[in-house]
Amino acid sequence: MKRRADLILSGATLVNHDGVAARDLAILQGRIVGVGDVSDFSAAESLDCTGLHILPGVIDSQVHLREPGLEHKEDLESGGRAAVMGGVTSVFEMPNTKPLTVTATALADKVRRATGRMYCDFAFYMGGTRENVVDLAAFEKLPGCAGIKVFMGSSTGELLVEDDEGVARILAQTNRRAAFHSEDEFRLRQRVNEQIAGNPASHPVWRDAEAARLCTERLIRIARRTGKRIHVLHVSTADEMPLLAANKDVATVEVTPHHLTLSSDDYARLGTLLQMNPPVRSKDHQRAIWQALLSGVVDILGSDHAPHTLEEKAKPYPASPSGMPGVQTLVPVMLDHVNKGRLSIERFVDLTSHGPARIFGIAQKGRIAEGFDADLTVVDLRKKRVIENKWIESKCGWTPYDGHEVTGWPQGTFVRGQKVMWEDQILGKAAGQPVKFLEALPALKDPA
Repeated sequence: MKRRADLILSGATLVNHDGVAARDLAILQGRIVGVGDVSDFSAAESLDCTGLHILPGVIDSQVHLREPGLEHKEDLESGGRAAVMGGVTSVFEMPNTKPLTVTATALADKVRRATGRMYCDFAFYMGGTRENVVDLAAFEKLPGCAGIKVFMGSSTGELLVEDDEGVARILAQTNRRAAFHSEDEFRLRQRVNEQIAGNPASHPVWRDAEAARLCTERLIRIARRTGKRIHVLHVSTADEMPLLAANKDVATVEVTPHHLTLSSDDYARLGTLLQMNPPVRSKDHQRAIWQALLSGVVDILGSDHAPHTLEEKAKPYPASPSGMPGVQTLVPVMLDHVNKGRLSIERFVDLTSHGPARIFGIAQKGRIAEGFDADLTVVDLRKKRVIENKWIESKCGWTPYDGHEVTGWPQGTFVRGQKVMWEDQILGKAAGQPVKFLEALPALKDPA
């Protein structure tokens, strides 16, 4: 008698922990139950994926979805739609909403808002502050908590913790890996006059490479003193990479598609649309980030999706806000780099699936393996497309890659076995659930 499955995906090339090969998949009740030869399965539905590649679901571990409080830029529903349209199956959202995510009540509210309303799965960072430091160990174990996030450079105002003592107190309370925005606030204050009104190209002059290097050096020193693990977000400089390479036992590293793809040469074309914290820098820094990615210093890719309206971005610098959308373009932009020979498809999977699962301790995601969630990113590596604003699902309605031709495109997105996107169409009902983490699994009582 044949084994039962809900869905069989056949004819595709799978990219996974054991290489790249033609393999079929069987899925039952949202989990993978067969990989390879699945001829002993009988399924209610089958899908021919000949000519396509199936990757473990892409996990974007840095997005800003703006809800609650800033829904005119984005909300959880639109952000989730942008994610799955771009082939992303799970996102970790940042705490700089209104109110800030710094209490158990605020976290629970976000989880409630997102459950069954986002098309992708999700988790939310708790902001680490001077006021909530004594509660951080308990917060880390709450359902839907991605961990603790600390801003050492002024990017979000009230969440700023710029001093060594404040950061050390926060790290001393953490048990999971804590994430950091690493720019030295003291240097940013000293150099604020480097901003030139009306000239966004002065942004990386003000927020220079030394501000990043100084802060990362301090952060590593504090992590060693407290014996804690750190994750340095959106590393943007050549100067930081040797420090991080020498301290991989305590520090993991994220880089972004925009720091790998765009450079300071693009300020003339994009103006404030390119304005980010930390800034997009010169091609010398970009080359160093690529080298660190290829040598293994870099652990993961995150989009730092941070949408603002075009009206807000049109304000003259420095009144213009920093941030750009990115969750929907992460996959096609990086697949284009794969097709150009800048990284392998296996390394892309390591950066977007295996890496996040490994360093954050995600339960049952990040691999195509029996017993894991059937989170899948299906791509057509040969498809040529032009990224256009009209394709963007984010409320902001724009992308800095508008008009950019790429080779490699997300064909479909499966979240726990549910086909939520296929050929640029979002399908079915949203059924997103909180991501589970190995270090925060609830204890279950033995059955009586």
